[in-house]
Amino acid sequence: MSAPPEVVFNTATDPARSGWLPGELRTARPEVDIDRLSARWQHRAMLTVRPNPAGGADVELQVDGGAGDAAARALDDLARAVDDNLTAG
Repeated sequence: MSAPPEVVFNTATDPARSGWLPGELRTARPEVDIDRLSARWQHRAMLTVRPNPAGGADVELQVDGGAGDAAARALDDLARAVDDNLTAG
């Protein structure tokens, strides 16, 4: 993603912007590790955000149950939420 890692992480973990998550996780509060820019939702999803040397952020989402398509869609939705966040503020 082209946004700074902190912006991506803050958007991803903001309860008001949880629409990017797969349905059943949208109401769950994530356990966050701010130092590592990682978050876990109910031991069912894990997000890690890392700085990209070329700028922006690399984002990895693992969803339990082998839901690779759901994780890919969720990351696309997160990218849109990050873009909306940057545009709004």
